[in-house]
Amino acid sequence: MLYHIYETQRSLMEPFTDFAQAAAKLYSNPLSPFSQSPVAQRMSAGYDLLYRLGKDYEKPSFDIPSVDVDGVGVAVHERIEVDKPFCELRRFKRFSDDPATLVKLKAQPVVLIVAPLSGHYATLLRDTVRTMLKDHKVYITDWKNARLVPLADGEFHLDDYVNYVQDFIRHLQGIYGNCHVISVCQPTVPVLAAVSLMASRGETTPLTMTMMGGPIDARKSPTAVNNLATNRSYEWFENNVIYRVPDNFPGAGRRVYPGFLQYTGFVAMNPDRHATSHYDYFKDLIKGDDASAEAHRKFYDEYNAVLDMDADYYLETIETVFQEYKLVHGTWDVRSPDGKIERVRPEDIKTTALFTVEGELDDISGSGQTEAAHGLCSGIVHKERHLEAKGAGHYGIFSGRRWREVVYPQVRTFIREYEKPQKKAIARVIETPDDNPPLQATSAPKAVAAAKPAAPKAAAKATVKTTAKATAKTSAKPAAKPAAKPVAKQLAAKPVAKATPKPAVKAAAKVAKVAKVDDVATAASPASSEPAVATRWVTPPAAGRTKATGAASPAAAAPTAETPALAKASVTSAPTPHGGGCAAWERT
Repeated sequence: MLYHIYETQRSLMEPFTDFAQAAAKLYSNPLSPFSQSPVAQRMSAGYDLLYRLGKDYEKPSFDIPSVDVDGVGVAVHERIEVDKPFCELRRFKRFSDDPATLVKLKAQPVVLIVAPLSGHYATLLRDTVRTMLKDHKVYITDWKNARLVPLADGEFHLDDYVNYVQDFIRHLQGIYGNCHVISVCQPTVPVLAAVSLMASRGETTPLTMTMMGGPIDARKSPTAVNNLATNRSYEWFENNVIYRVPDNFPGAGRRVYPGFLQYTGFVAMNPDRHATSHYDYFKDLIKGDDASAEAHRKFYDEYNAVLDMDADYYLETIETVFQEYKLVHGTWDVRSPDGKIERVRPEDIKTTALFTVEGELDDISGSGQTEAAHGLCSGIVHKERHLEAKGAGHYGIFSGRRWREVVYPQVRTFIREYEKPQKKAIARVIETPDDNPPLQATSAPKAVAAAKPAAPKAAAKATVKTTAKATAKTSAKPAAKPAAKPVAKQLAAKPVAKATPKPAVKAAAKVAKVAKVDDVATAASPASSEPAVATRWVTPPAAGRTKATGAASPAAAAPTAETPALAKASVTSAPTPHGGGCAAWERT
C-alpha cells in the first residue's frame, strides 16, 4: 500500500514540479521581462531548488564518449553484450584510427566490474569506469530496476546473483581466455562466492579479484547499516519494507524493496549534510557560481536515481550477510541453475590473486570487513594484498580524487602484475610469420623419397633453422638433410638416422604432423624460470593493516594478439573495422 501512496503523491506533485521548472527559467532567461526584477535571481534559485526536490529522477546514462589513452583521445562506444532478465552485461568498446594506440588497446587486460545492487544504478561507478578505460578493456554489470521486470521472468534470488556473475566470467573467458574481476561494496560477497564455487568445481578462475569496501565479515567494526540489519528480525524486514509494484509499471505485482525507501535510508544517515548541500546550491545560484551549481546537479542526479530490488534477493542478503554471517561461518549453500546445492568454500581458491581495498573513513563498510577475505581465502598464497586509503570515505575508494590518485594506481599495478604470465604464455604460441615460417614452405622435395637415411651429425646441423635462408639451404641438399624442422627444440633432439625412407608425400605429411604436435607441446610448457620479485607493502607495516606477501610471477608481456583463446584465433584475434570504415575497433 505504501508504494501506491508514494506513486499517487508523486503524480499529484508532478504539475507543481513542472511549474517550478518553468518559473525558474522564466526568472533566469535574459529575454524574459521577469528577469529584470531585483529579486529575479533569488526567485529563480528558489524555484530551481523546489523543482529538483520534487522531480522524479530517471536512470542516468554513463555518458563516456571518449577517454584519454597516453595523450591520445579514444572514442568509446557503449553496448549491451549479454542481456539477462535482471541484468545487462555492458561493454565500453574503444576504437581509434591511430595504429600505435590500437596496438596498446588490444594488449590491455580485460576487467569485469561488478556493480552493487543496493539501491543505486551502475552509473554510480561512472568515474570508476572512465578511469579504468585508460588502461583496460572494461565490462560492467548493469542491474535492472525490478519494477520494470515482468512477473513472467520469475523471481531473483541471491543465488541467481552468484550464478549471473559466474556466467559473465565464463562469457569473458570464452572470448579472451581469462579476465580480472573488481567488485565494489555489496557484490564483494556474491563475487567471492561465485569464484569459490568455480574453484571447487575445478573451473578456471579469474586472474585477480579486487574487492573494495564490501561486507565480507559484517561483524567487524559494525556501522549504522550493520546495526540496523542486526537489531531487526528477518520477519520485521519482510513485513515493513517489502511492497508490491503498482499497476502502472511492467513489473506490476512483483514483491520488491522500493528504491525510495532505500534512498530515505541513505539520506537519514547524514541528514544535516544533505540539507547543507541543498542550501549551498541555493546560494550558488544566487551568486551565479555556475560551476559549483553544476557539480551539485551532477552529484544529485546520480544520488537521487534509485531502483527497486526483488524482495527475495534483498531479504536473503540481509539474512546471509548481515544476520547469520554464512560466508564467514562456512554454512552458505548456493543453488546452481541446474538445481544442485553447492557449499561455498573460499579456501578452494588457489590461483586467483586477491586485493582488498578499504576507506579509512568508510561509514557503510567498517574497517576490517573487506580485509577479512584474506582469512577466508586461505588457499591463496603469496598473491594477496590490502590497501587502506587514508582520508577516504565509502565513495572515495571508487570515485573522486582519492580513487584516481591513490587507489587506482595500486589496482592497475596489481592487475598488470598477474596479467604478465598469461601474456607470455600467449607469446609462445602466437608468433609472427617472420619468426616462424609456415610448415609448407619448408616441406621436403621429392628427392627425399630416394635419399638414404641422413647421418645423425647432419641432422643436428639442421635443427632450429626457421628463416628463409635456412629453408633454401635445406632444399639445396635433399639427400643430406630431412625436411626443415619447426621452431620447437624438442623435435631437433630426435635423430633422423633411424627413420626409414618413405615416399615424399607421406614423409612431408608426417613432418607436418610431428611439427604440429611439438609446437603445441612447446606452447603448453611453462615460461622460463626468472628471479621472483617480492610484492611491495601498500601501507606502512607499523600500521598493522598490510599482510606480508611473497613472490609474484613477473614474466614480461609480449606485444602479441590480445585474444588468448587459441582455438578461436581465426575469429577473435584480428581487429574488426568500424562500420564507417574510418577507424579500427578494439577487438572483442
